[in-house]
Amino acid sequence: MDKTIQQLHIGILGGGQLGRMIIQNAINLNLNISILDPDKNAPCRHLVKKFTQGSLTDFETVYDFGKDKDLITIEIENVNIEALKALEKEGKKVFPQPHIIELIQDKGSQKMFYQRNNIPSPDFFLVENKKQISKYADYFPFFQKLRTGGYDGKGVTKLVSPHHLDKAFEAPSVLERLVDFDKELSVIVARSESGEIKCFPVVECEFNPEANLVEYLFSPADIKKTVEKEAIKIATSVAEKLGIVGLLAVELFLTKDGKILVNEVAPRPHNSGHHTIEANVTSQFEQHLRAILNLPLGDTSIVRAGVMVNLLGDFGHEGTAIYQGLEDVLKFSGVYVHLYGKATTKPFRKMGHATIVDNDILKAKQKAKLVKNTLKIVA
Repeated sequence: MDKTIQQLHIGILGGGQLGRMIIQNAINLNLNISILDPDKNAPCRHLVKKFTQGSLTDFETVYDFGKDKDLITIEIENVNIEALKALEKEGKKVFPQPHIIELIQDKGSQKMFYQRNNIPSPDFFLVENKKQISKYADYFPFFQKLRTGGYDGKGVTKLVSPHHLDKAFEAPSVLERLVDFDKELSVIVARSESGEIKCFPVVECEFNPEANLVEYLFSPADIKKTVEKEAIKIATSVAEKLGIVGLLAVELFLTKDGKILVNEVAPRPHNSGHHTIEANVTSQFEQHLRAILNLPLGDTSIVRAGVMVNLLGDFGHEGTAIYQGLEDVLKFSGVYVHLYGKATTKPFRKMGHATIVDNDILKAKQKAKLVKNTLKIVA
């Protein structure tokens, strides 16, 4: 690009919490950011000079938003791919590239990509409807995942037996065989347009079984060096084979017999990288900007051990958000609270996160439990 990075007009599709945290880092570099989001009260609404309210999945809306931009990026995958392809053909930089977003939008295409490229991943079958699931009676149990439209634990259901398909989706899906795993891990990879690649250290995720959302994240992961090395090798391989420009979050299973399998990927900043704002030299949000602008990638080293806690709307509460216990948790040393600017709460809605840093990971974990039990989001 002939322009300086400050002269570029950058458009982000999506104005949620990920866009909000990207903008917070963009401000440090005097970058010119515009946002498109369907919600007139999106968290990014008042953080940019130009906010456009409109559909992310409508061709004309996305195309019109992007045609005066030099660079377009995303904070959510559910966007109109054909519009992005048209903009790319006209010479606009679109990162991650539209064909990669398109592939990742479809969990079936993701699984076939892993298969074609010899990337270790759980065994799977593709079905078009609920009736076809019975064909695989000998292979139960499964996780059924909708091929498109699922997010944050939605569009996923556990199927234990072919005789209990009342919970099954009547839609094109992936049947993924259950993995006997020891830990769920994640690696955030950055790849710039010049091909430079850097990985953040492996993190360990602990899920809320009811909401199927990450509840805690631990950095560094409690794993052997050989496991960390293999996880980073696999994550790097996925990014290279995709040829992605930007960030790629690679979610992994560590099986009880020591194998590493790719679960899913996300082509953007990710919940499993939020801790990097305080716990690493460079945050994932700054790294995303560096990657799409083809700047030197930042140092991903851990500064201090960190635990991230997702702050979810309390069960049974829906309406205007009230943050109970906020003053109490801010008394703790090493606790950093990030609220996402969402006016209303509902059960299990991501309303914010807190990162707890300490020189001792065990102390950070203890403090994280205190934060979770103290800070409640009610209506």
